Amino acid sequence: MLMKMLKTAILSVLLLSFLSVPVLAQSQTRIATVDMQKLFNDYWKKKTAQVALDNHKAELRKEITDLSDGLTKSQADYKTLVEAANDQTLSAAEREKNRAAAQAKAKDIGDSKDSLERIQRQAEAQLADQSQRMSANLLQDLQKAISDQAKAKGFNLVLNTRTETVAYAGTENDITADVLKQLNAGAPIDVTQPASIATGTAGTNAAPRAATTP
Repeated sequence: MLMKMLKTAILSVLLLSFLSVPVLAQSQTRIATVDMQKLFNDYWKKKTAQVALDNHKAELRKEITDLSDGLTKSQADYKTLVEAANDQTLSAAEREKNRAAAQAKAKDIGDSKDSLERIQRQAEAQLADQSQRMSANLLQDLQKAISDQAKAKGFNLVLNTRTETVAYAGTENDITADVLKQLNAGAPIDVTQPASIATGTAGTNAAPRAATTP
C-alpha cells in the first residue's frame, strides 16, 4: 500500500511538472532524481508518527490480552462447575446449583468470545486507518518539499529512483539530501537515530490475535 502511494505521488509530481513546461522548452527539460523511500523513512515526522502508532498498538495489545486472560479464567471456572455438577459426593441440590452456574458461565464465555473478536476487528481497523492517514499526511509534506526544491534549482522533472519506470538515473542531480534537509529543519528529535531511540520511547509489536476455546 505504501509503495503504491509513493508511486502515485511521484507520478503526480512528474505529470504536473511536465505539463507546466512550455511545449517549445520541453526539449531543454532539466531532470533531477529523488529517493522517495529514503525521504519517507528519514523524515523526522515519520519517526514521531511511528512511535505514536506503536504506542496505540501497545494499548490495544494490553486490552486484548486482559480480555483473553479473563476468558481463560472463565473457561477454567466453567470446567470446575461442570465437574461439581457431576460430583456424586454432593447433594442433588448442590449438583443442580452447580449445573445452573455452569450454564450461566457458558453464556458468559460465549459473550466474552464475541466481545474479544469484535475488539480485535476494531483494533485492526483502527491501526490500518491510523497508518494510512499517517502516510497520506507525510506524503503531502514530501510533495511540497520536492516541488520547492525543484523550482529553486530549476528542474522541470523529478524522477523517483525507487520506481521501476526509471531505467537509469545519475547522481549529479539527486536532490534527496536537500529535500530531506528541508523536511528535517528544526526537528525536535535526533533524526539519525531509530524512531524508538530518537523519541525516547520503546516500540511495540502489533496487537495480537488471541485464540481460545471454551
